[in-house]
Amino acid sequence: MKPTFPDLIGSPTLMIALGFGSGLAKWAPGTLGSVVGLGLYLSLSLLPVAAYLGLVALAGLLGIWICARAAKVMQQKDPSAIVWDEIVGIWCALIWVPIEPFWLLLAFGLFRCLDIAKPGPIGWLDRRLTGGVGIMADDVVAGILTCLMVHGAMLGVSILAV
Repeated sequence: MKPTFPDLIGSPTLMIALGFGSGLAKWAPGTLGSVVGLGLYLSLSLLPVAAYLGLVALAGLLGIWICARAAKVMQQKDPSAIVWDEIVGIWCALIWVPIEPFWLLLAFGLFRCLDIAKPGPIGWLDRRLTGGVGIMADDVVAGILTCLMVHGAMLGVSILAV
């Protein structure tokens, strides 16, 4: 079953799993879902760090159930329309990233590259895990690896500036 926007109105689970409609895009729904996540980050970044980390953890844990439920309704293993995993993944990528265009775009670009190419542990998780855990895990790991790379770049820039 390929949901339509009216289907989302009647199902909060589908609304969240499909990124508030962004997952319905014909082209690059994962990228559009990541854009939604980036937009939401701009508000969420105002939270205290502990609250932000708690929210991301909760979104990830609930995402396991939400994505599994949506995949079951859609009768597919990992439908591309499900983009909640990209939203949570970009939130992981953006932990402690300053609200500056360069760093936000770097994190976004790296996250999308890792999510699409699925190198190393990301691909391993994608191939071996199933259900809601499988849908969420590769994007969360891609987000964490992106976060580490961006902070490494930030550290490198600060060292060079000295």
